[in-house]
Amino acid sequence: MIKKMGYHWQLRQLMAERGMFQTTDLVPLLAERGIQLSREQVYRLVTQAPQRMSMDTLVALCDILDCTPNDLIRPEVVNVQVRKTAGGDSDAAPPTQLRRTVVRRPGT
Repeated sequence: MIKKMGYHWQLRQLMAERGMFQTTDLVPLLAERGIQLSREQVYRLVTQAPQRMSMDTLVALCDILDCTPNDLIRPEVVNVQVRKTAGGDSDAAPPTQLRRTVVRRPGT
């Protein structure tokens, strides 16, 4: 079985729980901990789940929010399990067949 995993990024919720409602609130707090990010970078960090992040940034966020990485990142299953067979087929629905479209003009 193959199980695709993802995660839910909860930085915005943790900030709100601590009375921080503006992404710019984080900029000076990160800078105090040696993390130099632009306002735009912090905005993306708060509003989008990061694909890559330095451990220094993660530790600084945990210190600022008095939390652990488990509080910031909630693992979740992205899709259902798919059973692979020896032939490489799976239990998933077969791919849709493409059909050629024929345009017919009136009178032809």
